[in-house]
Amino acid sequence: MAANPKSEPRWTRRKHARPEEITAAALESFVERGYAGTRLEDVAMRAGVSKGTLYLYFANKEDLFKAVVREALVARLVEFKSQIGKFQGSSADLLRLVFKTWWERIGSTRISGIPKLIVSEARNFPEIARFYVDEVVRPGRETLAAVIQRGIARGEFRDVDVEATAHLLAAPMLMISLWRNALEHCSDEKIDPEALLEAHVEMLSRGLART
Repeated sequence: MAANPKSEPRWTRRKHARPEEITAAALESFVERGYAGTRLEDVAMRAGVSKGTLYLYFANKEDLFKAVVREALVARLVEFKSQIGKFQGSSADLLRLVFKTWWERIGSTRISGIPKLIVSEARNFPEIARFYVDEVVRPGRETLAAVIQRGIARGEFRDVDVEATAHLLAAPMLMISLWRNALEHCSDEKIDPEALLEAHVEMLSRGLART
């Protein structure tokens, strides 16, 4: 007869979920307090585990931060890059999908606070900044470049400087992330991120289109 899951000890039921609970708690702490201000004991308390348990999975704060970034951002980049080759629509539609997906899965979530952390603390913690550039910024730019190259190869986009255009595509994502997590609370001005992204896609599509 199968055991009743409700009768099992709490630690048994949570055993496999615990690393994800810790990284979820760490994301909240990093976004709220920054890298320097986040303490592992506070993350452990927020995750509902002991500090000793946290150390079973993560050697130190840098190790935990890298796990948060890989889970929250890198995994999404890998997933989206794999979808580009399968996309059947136009490259303009693919551009729109890029921004829609970014907003729904990153920009509108707590994950959008990570770029602000990197920008504000890069000088004091260059090792995490280099990690972020290597595993998020560069692959993200390569993904955007692949969308542009797709459009050029299909004859939908003009022959443009792919690298420079990829940076241009990424600019509003960074701007929105910084605005929502740093400046929005200090300003009476309201920005509609979805409207901004739609305007950006419209301008890009017109600017890239062959005439």
